[in-house]
Amino acid sequence: METERLWIRRFSAEDWKDLYDYLSQENVVKYEPYSVFNADQARTEALRRSSDAAFWAVCLKSNTKLIGNIYFRESEPKAFGTWELGYVFNPEFQGSGYATEACKQLLSYGFEHLNVRRVIAKCNPENMQSWKLLERLKLRREGHFMQTGYFKYDSNGDPIWHDTFSYGLLRSEWLNRVE
Repeated sequence: METERLWIRRFSAEDWKDLYDYLSQENVVKYEPYSVFNADQARTEALRRSSDAAFWAVCLKSNTKLIGNIYFRESEPKAFGTWELGYVFNPEFQGSGYATEACKQLLSYGFEHLNVRRVIAKCNPENMQSWKLLERLKLRREGHFMQTGYFKYDSNGDPIWHDTFSYGLLRSEWLNRVE
């Protein structure tokens, strides 16, 4: 897929260096269910993502550098037509509208070509950049769930529980939106 400034494509194993550039940063993976990646882990992950249809590489048209990724996968049961959206971007390229541009393109593709009925997304309420992006994309905050899970542990080995904002958007809302 193509936007004004971006290519959105499937991952390749060769993407590992650009993937490592951002997944090796603690501030990037703070809200993710994994820790920072080393170079070997980034190689393995790029290879894994190259065969996982849920992951999309977001690259600059100007130099083909991978600057982030979008997760877009159909949820079970498939008969419900619900897909989940997620994203992680290199902070070096944040604040320029790339994530908004890429996610809009993928939402358009989902609603208009895949016949997606509903898109959902979840994020930690502390991750203001994430929920502001979801709201720019016109997803509706549908809930604030308390202590829904944990990915990390404190220095005593106790879980660090996090809250979750839940968002949703229907195809009819997307098709009737006013830009």
